[in-house]
Amino acid sequence: MATFPSYKPVYSATKRSEPKIRVAQFGDGYEQRTSFGINQNPKEWNLTFDVTDADADTIETFLNARAADAASFDWTPPDTNTSYKWVCLNWNRELYEFQRSRIEVTFRQVYEA
Repeated sequence: MATFPSYKPVYSATKRSEPKIRVAQFGDGYEQRTSFGINQNPKEWNLTFDVTDADADTIETFLNARAADAASFDWTPPDTNTSYKWVCLNWNRELYEFQRSRIEVTFRQVYEA
């Protein structure tokens, strides 16, 4: 299992939660909710890395390799010390200054064996 390189994102980083909830609504306004699945609250992180061009190349090489093999990777979010499994289906790289780049990524949590 690959591990994302140990670069720290700049702040602000955005964490999104979208629990899987099934809702049954009835005619009188009554509503019933239930969670769906055992891993029903995956996270999604929008992050920016402000790094040298060489470090940006390392990050892009890593992400391109994961795109090629469609594999997940381990990464530890900034609000915890626990590593989880993630995929990155899109990212942007901005070359904004001499030998400096910003890479914006979206990491989506996945559950695998």
